[in-house]
Amino acid sequence: MPMGEVAARPGGGVGGMVLGGGAAAAAVGGDDAVVMQLSAAEGEETVITVNCPDQAGLGCDLCRTILEFGLRITRGDVSTDGHWCFVVFWVVPRSSSIKIRWASLKNRLMSMCPSSYSIPFYPDISQPGPPKFYLLKLLLPDRKGLLHDVTHILSELELLIHRVKVSTTPDGRVVDLFFITDGMELLHTKERQEETCSTLIATLGHSISCEVLSAEGFQQGFSSLPPKIAEELFRVELAGSEICSSSLSAELKRVQTATINFDNSLSPAHTLVQIICADQKGLIYDILRTMKDCNIQIFYGRFRSDKKGSVNKGCREVDLFVKQVDGKKVIDPEKQEALWSRLRSEMLHPLRVMIVSRGPDTELLVANPVELSGKGRPRVFYDATLALKALGICIFSAEIGRQAASERQWEVYRFLLDDSKEFPLANSPTNRNRVVDRVRKTLMGCYN
Repeated sequence: MPMGEVAARPGGGVGGMVLGGGAAAAAVGGDDAVVMQLSAAEGEETVITVNCPDQAGLGCDLCRTILEFGLRITRGDVSTDGHWCFVVFWVVPRSSSIKIRWASLKNRLMSMCPSSYSIPFYPDISQPGPPKFYLLKLLLPDRKGLLHDVTHILSELELLIHRVKVSTTPDGRVVDLFFITDGMELLHTKERQEETCSTLIATLGHSISCEVLSAEGFQQGFSSLPPKIAEELFRVELAGSEICSSSLSAELKRVQTATINFDNSLSPAHTLVQIICADQKGLIYDILRTMKDCNIQIFYGRFRSDKKGSVNKGCREVDLFVKQVDGKKVIDPEKQEALWSRLRSEMLHPLRVMIVSRGPDTELLVANPVELSGKGRPRVFYDATLALKALGICIFSAEIGRQAASERQWEVYRFLLDDSKEFPLANSPTNRNRVVDRVRKTLMGCYN
């Protein structure tokens, strides 16, 4: 059985199995630092409970990892006294095709829990150091959807893509260079490297060449978009029709609404932030990373999905009792306005999608803001390549880089698309709009 997996019955259920407890959990500051009550059947919720010392931004980090594993948070409760936190998330896989490594997810969440005291004989629970980067080199025959198929395998192996160089040779073969990190932190071992290559070969065929090398000195590449395109892609306030010369579909127009209210009358010590907005992929992560980057501390939070028959069908309701980093309530109208504007922007436009001409070729651009900690949004590359595969569009080359704009860092994904007779792009605004709409809807969770 591959590293990090637990035996699961068909359909993804694990018979209500419980993962958690034991000496390792006690080393992180409690008898059950992370406990998972796995779903008994496909479609039912798995309950993840985290009970550990608190630290700034912990909720955001937990949500990012849950999103990275391909899970959707259906509801959640968060509480803390500033020293100790108790978090419960109800989650389901976003797609039946996603294989969840529950044991690995538990270990990753455990590694994020601050230790209340140091126990030297549990080194695996110590706080992780800087990630080690590796270069995965692949040489294989080209075909439609290939890049997403490779990305899907790497995602299931918990290998995170930080940079990619894809090029096609004249003889119809593809050279893929992936700069990756290992969520399990085992890629330095021969066993893990062999697992990676053998899984790729078993899935993609024996005609591929696979090699894993150390990438010492790796630095995230920087993107350099033309000024006019960068201004349109990164502008703070987006027009009603969004960007990229594409009218929004009915589903996406519904996403473009949100209600955010502040109430200082219910609690003598906290400000209540009430949010009602359309449910979408990564919403809770977007809210928590915004609070983290704005130095707003959440002391109690509840995340709810609409109930059947609710007037707010398809919406998410969020109640957050918060303080500023100085321990005071958010009373200043200017601070409320700044937080309202930032939350609205991050919830309604967490990702930017645009299609442009690059000489005679067509280029798809996808951008998302980077956290102040330097961490990017999970599964963007995965979802973008999934959408292009669904449309039958070949990717001639792909790059991931970062660019500073609007007083922040952005992660920019650039895909040079193949113009085919079956799906022409160069002179077809309709097809270009179809690409943008499909990519955006996939990123927002309409298809997965």
